[in-house]
Amino acid sequence: MKIVLAGVKKTRRVLPWIVVTSVLVLVLAAGNGCSVYMAAKQPDKKNLNILAVGTPRSLVLAEIGQPKSTETRDGKRVDVFSFVQGYSKGAKVGRAFWHGAADVFTLGLWEVVGTPTESIFTGEKVAYEVTYTTDDKVEKVVTLIHHDNENKAQPAENIKGESMATQRY
Repeated sequence: MKIVLAGVKKTRRVLPWIVVTSVLVLVLAAGNGCSVYMAAKQPDKKNLNILAVGTPRSLVLAEIGQPKSTETRDGKRVDVFSFVQGYSKGAKVGRAFWHGAADVFTLGLWEVVGTPTESIFTGEKVAYEVTYTTDDKVEKVVTLIHHDNENKAQPAENIKGESMATQRY
């Protein structure tokens, strides 16, 4: 009789852990729109240093993609790029890992905070007008839309604070 009772006591202690683990697995598996997935699928960060004076147009297109529009002004090609500036791979992986760990430690309750947070932080819309020389090298870059100066057209600046429109290499 003692052996049976000891087995019942062990079963009573293990049963809650089985239930908790099952619920956790179901919550995490059902969360297709969860914060972990959203963080991993954020847009990639584009290297805007490619918009330096003298850069060939082919390299600009390779990094940023096709322009929204292209026209010719005074014999020079002018491209307008509009895209969402995303996050580096390391930042996306770190955010996804954080959300996953928080999900595990809060038994899925973190999704109440994490999913809306990831819905807000989806990158920043930016737009640039790039004018090329006659041999298709960047001559001038004007920021059309950026998070700090939305809808204010002005020459973009490089890391050193020099205007890209006047910088020569």
